Amino acid sequence: MVQHIQAISDNAVYIEWSDDVSLYLNDTITQFCSDMQARSIPGVVELVPAYKSVTIYYLPHALTYRDLVDEVRTILEKERSQIPHTRTRRTIYVPVYYGREVGPDLDRVADVNNLSVEDVIKKHQDSRYFVHMLGFLPGFPYLGGLDQLIATPRLTTVRQETPKGSVGIAHHQTGIYPTTSPGGWNIIGRTPLPLMDLHNEQPFLFHPGDYVQFQGVTKDEFQAIEQAIDAGTYHAQIHHNRE
Repeated sequence: MVQHIQAISDNAVYIEWSDDVSLYLNDTITQFCSDMQARSIPGVVELVPAYKSVTIYYLPHALTYRDLVDEVRTILEKERSQIPHTRTRRTIYVPVYYGREVGPDLDRVADVNNLSVEDVIKKHQDSRYFVHMLGFLPGFPYLGGLDQLIATPRLTTVRQETPKGSVGIAHHQTGIYPTTSPGGWNIIGRTPLPLMDLHNEQPFLFHPGDYVQFQGVTKDEFQAIEQAIDAGTYHAQIHHNRE
């Protein structure tokens, strides 16, 4: 249930749920955003979902705070009365080359957790991950479901340049850098898949509520996929499952 609704600026309302972070809560937040968008409320500019919250940005000259909160409460009341239903989830398979030249922190993750590099790679691939939210960079997926045996604190010093496609671990999460950026995550590999294409109607590869499965590839396979992507002949493998 919603814990509180409050103004955090003169053009933003923050809604926070009291539930623990979970797949069910993610579904609840996703459904709320979908219902908000379906109402096409004049003055609403953007919805920003997170683990346990949604921030709504709006135009104060077109929509008052009180009217927006009334709209929010109407949607929440409607959702509370709805019977839970199944939904279709996407599983996106992500090829990753786990090599020291693209995974400079592989040894660190192994040392911190008293494991071999091979164990780290296997454990990272064995889990199925859930996309809780996108953030930090456009299209950056925060993935839950990391094996706790390879959870590793962030780097003490931020790396000034983390290449696009880098796959990293920070504490109990894993994620992928959609663009080259400074970053403090432990980088253990790289994917050739593009995570963002602003020319597409849906610019981001991942959406909250998706599953992600990593698949290890060799250096030669990585390069072959890169070439196929450049040629437009390779597309991400995506399966749809009813739950």
